[in-house]
Amino acid sequence: MTQILEIEISTDKDKLQRDKIYQFLSEVSYWSKGLPWDVFDRSIENSLCFGLYLANGEQVAFARVITDKATFAYLGDVFVTPAHRGKGLSKQLMQAIDAHHELQGLHRVLLATADAHDLYKQFGFTPLGAPDRMMERHNKAAYQQH
Repeated sequence: MTQILEIEISTDKDKLQRDKIYQFLSEVSYWSKGLPWDVFDRSIENSLCFGLYLANGEQVAFARVITDKATFAYLGDVFVTPAHRGKGLSKQLMQAIDAHHELQGLHRVLLATADAHDLYKQFGFTPLGAPDRMMERHNKAAYQQH
């Protein structure tokens, strides 16, 4: 029997449980360990953020989109807390992001993932079509410089 969870997905930054998000990103995630609070706070303020909440108000998932809302977006910091994985919440979060009115008609949306390729494939993401055209500048020590 599949359990149906009552959830809310919101882009209201006032609802975000920032301490919980920060703890996950800076201590649990593989991509932003050691993230300084001030960098985290700026990232929230300058992004379109999605929080997923249970009926009791507990935030159990998060994602943020960095975008010009016209041509380009980068999807990042997507997570579901470990206790709530395997319940379809990541798919519901991605559906809400996909449907958001400010993210329609974009020319390109990028993301990076080490382990969620199957999830993102369901939403049209593919490996880079022309990786030889893409470049990056990756400062691995950025969080240690604060």
